[in-house]
Amino acid sequence: MFSKKTINDFDIAGKRVLLRTDYNVPLNKDGSVASAYRIEQSLPTIKALQSKGCQIVICSHLGRPKSSADTQFSLKPVARELSKLIKHDVTFVSDCVGDSVKYATDSMTEGDIVLLENVRFHEEEEKNDAEFAKSIIESTGAEVLVQDGFGVVHRAHTTTDAIARQIPAVAGLHLAREAD
Repeated sequence: MFSKKTINDFDIAGKRVLLRTDYNVPLNKDGSVASAYRIEQSLPTIKALQSKGCQIVICSHLGRPKSSADTQFSLKPVARELSKLIKHDVTFVSDCVGDSVKYATDSMTEGDIVLLENVRFHEEEEKNDAEFAKSIIESTGAEVLVQDGFGVVHRAHTTTDAIARQIPAVAGLHLAREAD
């Protein structure tokens, strides 16, 4: 039996949510998404959060980039694919911290979705860095972390661990289903 609180056990209505997904998807040579399976697994959680009036800021990683110059690991194609699948505009931000993120998230209203750029473009992600976690929280205005990346939740990285030490964290529907 899954013992972690989920989005159904926590008063999440109307909150700004940082949703950690596993969008480490295969890409075609032209940069398009080759298989949307992992993106599709996040849709029930996203729809449930939208129905609760949440503002949804999604973070994920893609591949193992050495720096932000490794643009073949950008999540921009994932944003386009997610937008098509969910039939809702998804705003893509070319970083996961800083003024561009703050600008994009400050104007969010209920049901809006913002996808941040690959968190692994910052070396602090894999170092489980508390200051990087604080920067992500401050940039996004996140009030709660929703863990829905089943394939990454076991890692002690900033977006799976350090953030959960600074704001409330609950499981998404995909994580709960897979772990049960």
